[in-house]
Amino acid sequence: MATPTRLSVDDVLRVNGSRRFAAAMAAASPFASLADALLAARRIWLNEVDVNGWLEGFAAHPAIGTTSPSVSKWSKEEQSAALSTATDSTAQELAEWNARYREKFGFVFMICASGRTAPEVLAELKRRYTNRPIVELENAAQEELKITEQRLAKLFSSEPTVSSHTTERPTIQSDKAADRIRIIGAHLGALPQPCANKAPEITGSSNRSRPPITTHVLDVARGSPASGIEVHLEMWKDVSAPPSFRNKDFNGWATLGTSVTNNDGRSGQLMDIVDNVAPGFYRISFNTGKYAPAGFFPYVSIIFEIKENQTAEHFHVPLLHSPFSFTTYRGS
Repeated sequence: MATPTRLSVDDVLRVNGSRRFAAAMAAASPFASLADALLAARRIWLNEVDVNGWLEGFAAHPAIGTTSPSVSKWSKEEQSAALSTATDSTAQELAEWNARYREKFGFVFMICASGRTAPEVLAELKRRYTNRPIVELENAAQEELKITEQRLAKLFSSEPTVSSHTTERPTIQSDKAADRIRIIGAHLGALPQPCANKAPEITGSSNRSRPPITTHVLDVARGSPASGIEVHLEMWKDVSAPPSFRNKDFNGWATLGTSVTNNDGRSGQLMDIVDNVAPGFYRISFNTGKYAPAGFFPYVSIIFEIKENQTAEHFHVPLLHSPFSFTTYRGS
């Protein structure tokens, strides 16, 4: 059996420049596997790190196209495709749009650039520039999470025994936290302040404020929210036949998203925010066996149907769980 990997704060800061994230990841280690580390990283970044922590993580990244010697090795590797495909005119346009983006949103343009060419990056930058600031903050947080996951994989694959003695720290830009939140502060200030332990609701180009399908888990045996439960949302993609009691061959499911419940028992985003959800059959599954190993249920899956005339509605599918029973319902 492989020795669990313990991460120090300095180890994690190589992966993500947020000190709050680094401290929480170090406290959650050791990790038995990369998969466990990735699961913890997603939970901590989306559920425990606040806006200031996100902005600190963003500030550790150079602007796309930067060739300064101070840029970290991993950033150079991630941007290699963009740098190698950038012409003089593209590089100039990237620099101009980077500056324009930062002026509007108050933070560097975040994108998981691995394998993306300069024209692809530039097109995405222009597309996202039209977003509202609160929407773009969430987009940037998701891109930072992708980068974090890639770097954790590098950390685990290249260094079986992680050591903090030789640490490549990301280059932190000199702007202070107050400067970074100056522009988005006005947009955030008008919003109700979420509980520090709630998973952020990630918005998109929609009139909705949350995804069409959401869930939470309540531990009725303890009378408290159930945190740390892995949740998967899937949609039935087999057009030849719907899922049914007589059809036990469930090969037609396609994953839409995964998350982990936070301290309030709520999962993070499981699907995109859209005005009209696609009609069809959905399955939401909960890893109750890991949460309650001595319980009766190794996992719980709930299948439900969204009809053609319901696509604009919201579907909240909670789980009320105990070791030997569970209940669900359609909520709002």
